[in-house]
Amino acid sequence: MTRAKPVALVTGASSGIGKAAALALVAAGFEVVGTSRNTAGVAPLDGVTFLDLDVTRDESVTGAVEQLLDRFGRIDVLVNNAGMGTTGAAEERSVGQDQRLFDTNVFGLMRMTKAVLPQMRAQGSGRIINVSSIFGLIPGPFMAVYAASKHAVEGYSESVDHEVREHGVRVLLVEPGYTKTSFDANVGQPDAAMQVYAERRRLFEAFMAALAEDGDEPATVAKVIVAAATDPKPKLRYTAGSTAGRASFLRRVVPSGVFDWQIRRFNRLPA
Repeated sequence: MTRAKPVALVTGASSGIGKAAALALVAAGFEVVGTSRNTAGVAPLDGVTFLDLDVTRDESVTGAVEQLLDRFGRIDVLVNNAGMGTTGAAEERSVGQDQRLFDTNVFGLMRMTKAVLPQMRAQGSGRIINVSSIFGLIPGPFMAVYAASKHAVEGYSESVDHEVREHGVRVLLVEPGYTKTSFDANVGQPDAAMQVYAERRRLFEAFMAALAEDGDEPATVAKVIVAAATDPKPKLRYTAGSTAGRASFLRRVVPSGVFDWQIRRFNRLPA
């Protein structure tokens, strides 16, 4: 009897890292369900079934997971990739703007995790792969709320991993660096831009655009996601790309004062 393929669900799969991850998981032998807020305008991907899903809405999350289970009867891997970015100084952003970002990047990930855990526990296996960022490890001047959301993802993931490991489930982190996606073009501008930050914000946005242009291909991150999904003995954290690897190493070994200086130098901030 032919063994059924393992089943993976990838949020935010219409473009960028999510699209690359969905295709890489298909190539690795998974049945793949990808999601987007509105799949009507999404180009078909070979081997990927698309579902509408808004991670900020409880009923949307529950409905999508129920559709997947009705069709396949199990879920082996969840890739929490859906997310949004920020730009501007923290002082320039309204609390409402910050709440919307956390609702996607943090609470959306939590909704998805809660939705799949009962099935994974019942089947005694499963992996939840949370796409974090190097900004879950290091400061992000002029993207403080994004960095805060990824720090939250790091703490949540590591803690839940300890809770569910005895039930055969792992919660793992993939930490990309700067990646060639449209991510930086889709960030929201601050609600209350302030002249005192205008020049620094402009320089930061140009700097980030240049880093993204020279960044890793989404396929590089996708390859790491597949490794997290399939490694016989998975690691808690997987860095994706050379920049992320260096940042993780420096965060762990460099004295705090030196690291602080490096962050300011790297971001072209005055000493």
